[in-house]
Amino acid sequence: MNVFNREKLKEALKPLVLATYRKQQEEQDIYRNTLDCFSAVIEASMSELTLDDWFKSEGIRQAQKTLQNEIGKFQQAAFGTLEGVEDLGVGGIVDLIAKDKKVVAEIKNKWNTTKGNHKIQVYDDLLMMINDNEGFTGYYVEVLSKKGGKYNKPFTPSDNKTKQRRDANDHIRVIDGRSFYELLTGHEDALKELYLQIPDLTAEILKESLDVVINIDQIKNDDLFPKLFDKVFP
Repeated sequence: MNVFNREKLKEALKPLVLATYRKQQEEQDIYRNTLDCFSAVIEASMSELTLDDWFKSEGIRQAQKTLQNEIGKFQQAAFGTLEGVEDLGVGGIVDLIAKDKKVVAEIKNKWNTTKGNHKIQVYDDLLMMINDNEGFTGYYVEVLSKKGGKYNKPFTPSDNKTKQRRDANDHIRVIDGRSFYELLTGHEDALKELYLQIPDLTAEILKESLDVVINIDQIKNDDLFPKLFDKVFP
């Protein structure tokens, strides 16, 4: 299908891969942010781990946290590699604009990433953008939707202070990641194409940037690899 420019996609993925790899390799200072010794002992006890093994697992968890912090930036950058889509970077009113398709968007990696009070700000920002760009539609994109559902509907977040929802507006919408990729590309399976390229791109980035060779065949040849996507996005 080749929806994506491979080199642009690799550049979008590179910061995430390098930051996570370096975090995995560095010696973790578990005590840096005030270790909760109570939760450490409880978790180790329930998992029947020695404290030494618990420390090792905690180091892996912290590296995974680095990955989770970066993955949202990657999703935004990945959308920005598509033809006609501009990634507006950090600090803008919204994340993306596609002028030919008359679309602006705010990207979140997961449906529960944003707290309710912040969704109000997203709505107001999208409203400002569509008021300034006649005929545009603003999308709040949840790449990983709840239970993998597909939707494209008016975005009406509730205001925690007034307990009132923002007015329904056909030009301010909430949409899942698969549907938004399809909207931008015309290809229903664009998100899956992105997913399937991740192992090869990860290996290339590590080899080209750090001269680190990893074996990705164990991932690519695993029956669970394609099934995992289909499980998350049924």
